Amino acid sequence: MATEIHHHHEHHADMDPALRAAGVRSALKLEYFSLAWNFLETFVGLAAGFAAGSVALIAFALDSVVESSSAGALIWRLRREQRGGAPTEEIERRAVRIVAVAFFALAAYVGGQALYDLATRSEPEPSTVGIVLAVVSLIVMPLLAVRKRRMSQTIDSRSLEADSAQTWLCTYISAFLLIGLGANAALGWWWADPVAALVIAGLALREGRELWTTQRFCTC
Repeated sequence: MATEIHHHHEHHADMDPALRAAGVRSALKLEYFSLAWNFLETFVGLAAGFAAGSVALIAFALDSVVESSSAGALIWRLRREQRGGAPTEEIERRAVRIVAVAFFALAAYVGGQALYDLATRSEPEPSTVGIVLAVVSLIVMPLLAVRKRRMSQTIDSRSLEADSAQTWLCTYISAFLLIGLGANAALGWWWADPVAALVIAGLALREGRELWTTQRFCTC
């Protein structure tokens, strides 16, 4: 671990400070956009989810809350670097663990609710708003993930690289949401909605486990 952190600090030292500062500013813009977009997904997803009784839409909205917390943590780290500081490994570890616990909580709640809806045959209403939200998210999220990944390589940031992976997770969740909502609306398959929610819960559980067990706490 010490060697890994030392290597990254050496890499930073070799980088033109002006180029790095520009890279950090660009990364911050990506994270601010990501935060705003996740707030929108949360608000629209929860409103449409409760209106239609769709556990898949509610799961999507709750995932956006977790993604917002991840974006917020990264904004804090990048702004701290701009001011000339760097978070310690312990702070980094704590931040990652908090996001992991949020994913576990999301998986538990959504999984339980989805199983309950399946057991009680709770049939959600079709949600046009939810379908539009899923389609737009499927367009925005991959573009954002690719930009974050490129920027993580530009400024050599493990934190931003991990965040780009979470943005890809949001893309997959959007795809399963669209399948669930689409099958319910077009074919009347009410069970497709809670099944999609179970898949989302599984993805959240996997992401939480990966974050909890990671040893890659480089503070850059």
